[in-house]
Amino acid sequence: MRKPRDYDAELKALEDKARELKTRKVQHLGELVIATGADALTADELAGALVVLAETTDAGKREAWAKRGAAFFRGKSRRSAPTPDRDTGGAPAQPGGAQPASGGTSAA
Repeated sequence: MRKPRDYDAELKALEDKARELKTRKVQHLGELVIATGADALTADELAGALVVLAETTDAGKREAWAKRGAAFFRGKSRRSAPTPDRDTGGAPAQPGGAQPASGGTSAA
C-alpha cells in the first residue's frame, strides 16, 4: 500500500521556498543599490529613475545600459568588497556618472 501524500506539507514547503526566493531577490536588489552608490539618492529620486527605466522601450538605450551594467560588474566585482571604499567612493562617483546618462535620457 502506498503512503498518502501530505498536500498541506508540500504546499507549505513550496510557500516557504517562494518566500525565501523573494527575500533573496529583495536582498540582492538592495545590495545592487548600495554597490552602485544609488543609496545616496532619496527614495523618491530612485523610484522616479526606475520608473523611467522601466517605461523606456528604446532598444538602443536598453542595450547601452546593459553594456554599462556589464562593465560595472566586470570592473567593480573585485573592488566592491571593502565597504568603506564603496560608501565614500561610490556616492560621489555615482551622481557624476549617472547624470550624463539620465540627463541624456531625460533630455531625449
